[in-house]
Amino acid sequence: MKPLKDFVRDVLDFPRKGIVFKDLTPLLSDGEAFRRTVAELARLGDGAVDKVAAVEARGFLFGAAVAAALGIGVVPIRKKGKLPFFCHSVSYDLEYGKDVLEMHSDALLPGQRVLIVDDVLATGGTCGAAIQLIRKTGAVPVEAAFVIELGFLKGRDKLDGVPVRALLNY
Repeated sequence: MKPLKDFVRDVLDFPRKGIVFKDLTPLLSDGEAFRRTVAELARLGDGAVDKVAAVEARGFLFGAAVAAALGIGVVPIRKKGKLPFFCHSVSYDLEYGKDVLEMHSDALLPGQRVLIVDDVLATGGTCGAAIQLIRKTGAVPVEAAFVIELGFLKGRDKLDGVPVRALLNY
């Protein structure tokens, strides 16, 4: 059985010069590798969470599958203007500018325990905003789970004490 790391492709200079993009499409296209990835991510939240929060866009692929494996609901966290109902919003910093994430205001109940799932933890801005959105509802972000963590970017330092686990670290 090939290690999951063998299914990650480096793409040089994407999305701009000097960046080495960690491409997970080979992992997604291999049924066994994808199944193993989902099973490992689901094991992190098994029995300890009420919902999975999945962050747009690749996080939807992993988060929805993890929620289905756990038999619980999934809550989409999306870019501004993509959700049709009343939303909580959080603005966060990007390398060059700002962005906004939103979540339906009734997506979580106070006290619900939430596992955040996304593909990659890089600088921590997106996941930090997701944590703020979850807390606005009174729910509790208990852990953030990623397929990949780019540790040299120190993104976990921006996650306000929420434990982080990643299947692969670079």
